[in-house]
Amino acid sequence: QVQLVESGGGLVQSGGSLRLSCEASGQALDYHSVGWFRQIPGKEYEGVSCISASGGNTNYADSVKGRFTISRDNAKNTVYLQMNSLKPEDTAVYYCAARRPGSSEYDYWGQGTQVTVSS
Repeated sequence: QVQLVESGGGLVQSGGSLRLSCEASGQALDYHSVGWFRQIPGKEYEGVSCISASGGNTNYADSVKGRFTISRDNAKNTVYLQMNSLKPEDTAVYYCAARRPGSSEYDYWGQGTQVTVSS
């Protein structure tokens, strides 16, 4: 079982930056791919970015491409989401999730961290 805890959210002005962290416990994340998702109240989850277990492959939603960067430090059992040039439409609760090898869906989810971007 993997427990995920997000941190790093907060209030920032438009154009600012935040770095989210997703720290895992209970099991090493070495073999898990990890994704970041966000949800605006009343709307569905939106996939933001994901990274392979090795860190060699990353993907981004078109809405964040060029502004967000996902990375991981397996020695620290942590995945990061560096968010630059933030916009008010990035305001949401951000969640990280981990997927076991061979799993077709994300198996473990964090509790989320609020990101609010003021205009």
